[in-house]
Amino acid sequence: MTIARKLLSAGAAASLLAAAACTTTGPSEPIGAAPKGVEGNWIDAKGTGLSTFAAGSFTTVATDTGQKLSEGSYTMTGATSVEIHGTSLIRQTPVSFNCLMVSTSQLNCTSASGQNFVLTRRA
Repeated sequence: MTIARKLLSAGAAASLLAAAACTTTGPSEPIGAAPKGVEGNWIDAKGTGLSTFAAGSFTTVATDTGQKLSEGSYTMTGATSVEIHGTSLIRQTPVSFNCLMVSTSQLNCTSASGQNFVLTRRA
């Protein structure tokens, strides 16, 4: 390959990358944008429950059966803190948690009864 062809190929690749960076998946979300707050999917340390947080609501399903375990709402109470309130569908009892986002991929949570658990963001 000549130097001119290599430069032309590199220029074309750079143009494609620049165009891809400008493509969006929605009105304001660029492809590959970092997740905002707790939005997204989180799994517990044992891998048994997958919680999905979206637009102020959450649901948790069993990873083995897909059965819905709990549902409710969440509120960001600070840049890295979140309050979660809902219902355990198995026990038909209220659930309440306070969580602290210690990194973009880890939530440290405490239940109203004082039990601690960790949720990890699932890509």
